[in-house]
Amino acid sequence: MNQATDLRKRAPVKWLTVTALLMAMNVALSSFGVPVPGGHFYLNDIVIAAAAILLDPLGAFIVGGVGAFLGDFLFYPAPMFVSLVTHGIQAVFISWCVRRASEEKKLTAAIVGVAVGALINVVGYSLGRAFIYSTPEYAVLKLPFQILQAGIGAALAVVLCWPCRLRAAFQRIFER
Repeated sequence: MNQATDLRKRAPVKWLTVTALLMAMNVALSSFGVPVPGGHFYLNDIVIAAAAILLDPLGAFIVGGVGAFLGDFLFYPAPMFVSLVTHGIQAVFISWCVRRASEEKKLTAAIVGVAVGALINVVGYSLGRAFIYSTPEYAVLKLPFQILQAGIGAALAVVLCWPCRLRAAFQRIFER
């Protein structure tokens, strides 16, 4: 049994509470955005990447995929299934990278995970937009902002989890 599964079994109420809180933050941050050409710039990528670093793959999928799906469902339903799949895969990959690394290499694994996760996000949304709106031009128009959003989300998640010590606080919660 790995550590993530152990946390879910050892402290299921804490795990569920933290997962639900992070999912609610994802939904809230996907409810408003800064208008940019071709859409909006959202900050929910920060929560998705940070949750993926902190949680096991199941919790990461719930926060990332299901949270983004619900946020889109409530506020802008057209890309909700693209969000479910793209953010779900992104979050699971980041969590998987962090979980497989030894304690001394978790920061490096998280940086690699969020970088590849950002790439998954950009490619997934670009393909999804081209399919949903039937125009590759729309996906290309939004691409620079999608890259910026994914990059900012990835970088700030790592900063929150290590220099700002969110990961250490999270570990203390589960030690009690």
